[in-house]
Amino acid sequence: MDIQVKIAITAPDGEIHEFNIAAFEKGHVDAAEIGLTIEESKELLVKLQREIVAAQTAAFCAARSTCPSCAARLRRKGSKRIQYRTVFGDITINSPRLNHCGCQPGSAQTFSPLTELLPDHVAPEMLWLETKWASLVSYGITVDLLKDVLPIGKRLNAETVRRHLGRVASRMEAELADERYSFIETCAFDREHLPNPEGPITVGIDGGYVRSREKGQSHFEVMVGKSIPTDQPDRYLGLVQSHDEKPKRRLHEVLKEQGWQENQQVTFMTDGGETVINIARNMAPACEHLLDWFHVTMRITVMGQYVKGLAHLNSNEAGEMASALRQIKGYLWNGNLHDGQAAIDDLVMDLDEIETEYASIKALRKAAAEFQTYIANTAWMIPNYAERRRYGERVSTGFVESTVNTVVGKRFCKRQQMRWSKTGAHLMLQTRTRTLDGTLRTKFLQWYPGMKPDGEAKMAA
Repeated sequence: MDIQVKIAITAPDGEIHEFNIAAFEKGHVDAAEIGLTIEESKELLVKLQREIVAAQTAAFCAARSTCPSCAARLRRKGSKRIQYRTVFGDITINSPRLNHCGCQPGSAQTFSPLTELLPDHVAPEMLWLETKWASLVSYGITVDLLKDVLPIGKRLNAETVRRHLGRVASRMEAELADERYSFIETCAFDREHLPNPEGPITVGIDGGYVRSREKGQSHFEVMVGKSIPTDQPDRYLGLVQSHDEKPKRRLHEVLKEQGWQENQQVTFMTDGGETVINIARNMAPACEHLLDWFHVTMRITVMGQYVKGLAHLNSNEAGEMASALRQIKGYLWNGNLHDGQAAIDDLVMDLDEIETEYASIKALRKAAAEFQTYIANTAWMIPNYAERRRYGERVSTGFVESTVNTVVGKRFCKRQQMRWSKTGAHLMLQTRTRTLDGTLRTKFLQWYPGMKPDGEAKMAA
């Protein structure tokens, strides 16, 4: 079976140009022969792309070859060949250089029209694909994936993908407005006249660790978060606290993109760390800061494990300690800070007085003392968890723990041997969070209005 593929391109002046694109000899008696193979489709796409790009750039240059002021035809100084990297192959384009018209004096005597049209020599969809997949998997796997399914040029490598992702993330960073101490812009009177908000927003923020490439430092901390509104899609947040100069602005922009307004309730759930709290401080007038239950029970569980070890040597004392931990947990769960803190103080004193040969007694005493300080410092953030649970409200940032694993663990740490600089990790977090919450394509649509949303094609019938 002989298959011929031809196209016809109608230029802006109405002239029709026809091209023979490809020819295939196909059988029809074996399943493997039915339809195009991957290699045949790559050959077809790259040839089709070459003719379409050539026609489009020629039309653009022709439109720019006359003076916009006096309509005189501009003299051509010469031309050169440039490479334009697209999803369907690297295309060589003829790029003319034209003289400026004498009616428009300026410092430059010549200009290249394609510099205006294709400043980066990389197609926006190519940048989007590279950024999306490199945000999800390693740079090397991204290259292999794209080359497997698309007629990508042989010159594409992991370093190129890394540079392109950095370029995209740096552009996002450049668009971020200045940092501010407070983002509250309205007074109480103004907020009373705002429209009724859609519903409360819950924001969970926590930290994770990434392997460091810097000498003398094995790991550094990154902050990740998740914003969950009532009637809007969830959004992710990621940054390297010791590198980022605009952490509060970054959180503010996430809330604004979700339609947040200043009379809308926002609940910030954190582990009580000062660094994390500072990101959300003075962010919203109608807000509350809660200590998530997960971090409370985690510390109680650690002490409970030590007490189980103590039971082998001092069963009576261990029984009393276990009972005290259950009592403390109950007090805190019901928001009874007065009795809860008193029970913690008693536990610390009892541990200081106990005499035992238990090897981990020092560790248990240290854990109890740290828990005493932790609860004292975060008492203002401890609500009545039982009441919140009865009303169906969140009491834990378990969803943020999974966010840490999703944003950080699966790309930066687990089964990844790569070590990161703070700058590189921070830039990766910006593209990865947008990829995970589905807003990366939206950002590209803002930059390149000619791109289409996912699933939307523009084809003539």
